[in-house]
Amino acid sequence: MTQPQGEPHFVRSDWNSITGILRFSHEAMATTFEVIILHEDARYAEQAAQAAFDKLDQLEQDLSQYIENSDISRINNLTAGQSIRVSLETFECLQLSRRINAETNGAFDITIGSLMSCWLNPDKSLRIPSKEELNIARQCTGMDLFKLDESQYTVELLRDSVQIDLGGIGKGYAIDKMAELLDDWSIDVALIHGGYSSALAVGSPPGTQGWPVTLSNPRNRKQTLAGLFLKNQALSGSGVQKGRHIIDPRTARPVEGRCAAWACACDAATADALSTAFMVMSPDQVRRYCSGHPDVLAMLILHDETKKKQKEKILHFGKWKKSDLR
Repeated sequence: MTQPQGEPHFVRSDWNSITGILRFSHEAMATTFEVIILHEDARYAEQAAQAAFDKLDQLEQDLSQYIENSDISRINNLTAGQSIRVSLETFECLQLSRRINAETNGAFDITIGSLMSCWLNPDKSLRIPSKEELNIARQCTGMDLFKLDESQYTVELLRDSVQIDLGGIGKGYAIDKMAELLDDWSIDVALIHGGYSSALAVGSPPGTQGWPVTLSNPRNRKQTLAGLFLKNQALSGSGVQKGRHIIDPRTARPVEGRCAAWACACDAATADALSTAFMVMSPDQVRRYCSGHPDVLAMLILHDETKKKQKEKILHFGKWKKSDLR
């Protein structure tokens, strides 16, 4: 599923107060990524961060559907029965997407590109498709419409016009791979984020519970909703701006009453994909998911626009600490 517009940023808390941190930034995937490293050798930390950014650029070349010769663009240009070989990272990201699709019973679906084009204008405002348009788009949507061959790292389309979009997982996947590279450089205390909406904490600064992050209401940035200390954990947020819409791949229709969703998980790709899925899953479905995955936390903001005075409801799922909530 395409990452909803207007992602709710978590607000960095006291990173600058952490003694000895070194900060490096880089533009990629239509946002600013930052690598924050705690290390005694500034030159070495800078080289490690640059190596991570080089990895990020390489991943964008493979994973972006907006780059003409990327793996994803080449897949999207296939016809039924054709297959291509892709990079190990692209293949792994597709496998992860398939796993999370199964775990969320179809709420996360990277083949939603045709449905998005059918329902949404370029500015993400709603258009009303004809029945014929919608039927065609639905026939091109579904994780069973492509086949993965692990022995060859090939992807085969089983139907024409399937459009894969990794916008809901690609940023998190890239952050995980950047963290792996920092580990190769023996960097064991760091935080990586992409635009303050997806982040992964590696270790924790000495004398702390973890890297502090604050979650704020995207419709009222002054309202703090929760504060977490991340240690070897990832956090991701998804949201939708007023007047814009998200599409549920299970029903092929727009979802109402959703403002934002956050997910905390062990890795950034999973957190990224889950925050996307939680935007369309019902509260009961999110509750059941977290019950079955004890390492996952979730927070939702629901709103009712049918009433004259909009009312927001904030829901928490998973094993939150009372001290984390505001």
